[in-house]
Amino acid sequence: MMMRTALLAAAALLIAAPAFAEEQPVKPYVQSDANAGTKPIAGDAVFKALHGQEGIGRIVDDLIASLRTDPVTADIFKASDFERLRRTLIEDFCYVSGGPCHYTGMDMKTAHQHMGLQDIHFNALVQHLEDAMNKEGVPFRDQARLLAKFAPMRTPVVDASQN
Repeated sequence: MMMRTALLAAAALLIAAPAFAEEQPVKPYVQSDANAGTKPIAGDAVFKALHGQEGIGRIVDDLIASLRTDPVTADIFKASDFERLRRTLIEDFCYVSGGPCHYTGMDMKTAHQHMGLQDIHFNALVQHLEDAMNKEGVPFRDQARLLAKFAPMRTPVVDASQN
């Protein structure tokens, strides 16, 4: 009977708890698609190849899980607001791939300042993104088109003084 009461109490706590953590507040900034760091791919073929917003959500979830467990990137991302990170990555991938989304995150330089990112971190992120897209079954040509749009972001994201 005690075990049943404990299980019921635990279930009640789980039901009462919010499904997702809330994003942490940030200093105000101007929201603009220009903050995405690049212009979107013309047309929606790449967005469709990513399997739309649901596929992008799965890709981002897999990417974040990899970043959190990879010894190369885990320390860099351990203090991250994962709710905001997930939302803004989904927006960015959707917007840049030609989808119907708008990017509401900070510009790339501001969002990544003080993280001490180096090429090794950027390269690991790209590898994890490629792995997540492969897992989702995104054709190579569409992966290449998306990654080509993100490649110029290396400069504002990576802290050159750390290299």
